[in-house]
Amino acid sequence: MRVANIDGRLVLRRADGYIDVERASGGRFGPDPQGVFADWDGFTRWARETPTAPEGEVPEPVRPGDGDLWDPPVPRPAQIFAVGLNYRDHVAESGLQDPAEPAVFTKFATSLTGHQHGVSLPEGLVDWEAELVVVVGRRCHRATRETAWSHVAGLTVGQDLSERRLQLTGPAPQFSLGKSYPGFAPLGPELVTPDEFDDPDDLELGCRLEDGEILQKSRTSNMIFDVPELIVRLSAVCPLLPGDLIFTGTPAGVGGARTPQRFLAPGEVLVTWIEGIGTLRNPMLAP
Repeated sequence: MRVANIDGRLVLRRADGYIDVERASGGRFGPDPQGVFADWDGFTRWARETPTAPEGEVPEPVRPGDGDLWDPPVPRPAQIFAVGLNYRDHVAESGLQDPAEPAVFTKFATSLTGHQHGVSLPEGLVDWEAELVVVVGRRCHRATRETAWSHVAGLTVGQDLSERRLQLTGPAPQFSLGKSYPGFAPLGPELVTPDEFDDPDDLELGCRLEDGEILQKSRTSNMIFDVPELIVRLSAVCPLLPGDLIFTGTPAGVGGARTPQRFLAPGEVLVTWIEGIGTLRNPMLAP
């Protein structure tokens, strides 16, 4: 199952386009993409039984164009967790040792944006970080590895954009602030449920510039702490709530670790993909 947020409304993907959930469900589920997580189990049952044939039984499908704006599929999460140094090749390019525990910080909700939305670059050094983002569907506290995936609503594509000067300002680094400018958490275009994947723990991900320059390319199987382990470690401390987000870390290839360093500039378009989920496109804009 694939859902998205188009013009602030929850839509469900079918073969011929997207149907508006509120209209198709007769009001059982509202238009708010965030609100659906209050009854995620009920929603998924309904979605899998939605009629697909006779015209008139469901609304005419929406067929967004290539240039249309998509809002983030999870627009107002209660909590956004983010994990640093979670791919061994990224740890190595950073000149560090593999962490014994996940390096956790947060991104603030005002940094969220969607597919096709432009990002105004602040003064400084703005870097890219392609990431698999986990969306929590069922509350969990002290989850086990065996139950972890059952608490996941779906997966989506994310970017953990980072302004490195502020992020690394000491004596204590400012990870959360340096990664939370407006638009610094692009998300989307779709949320995809785990059952859509042959192996949700092994997906290709990466990012490139629209002119074709590959910036990052790896697989999620190269994580140090995989999705179940992150859910176990995070939920051991904080209850995870329906609609929460977990940015799971980025592989090697970030601009700050290159020689010479390379950062994003106005006029460039950042394209981020994950196998089986889709492609997220964000133009970089002048301040």
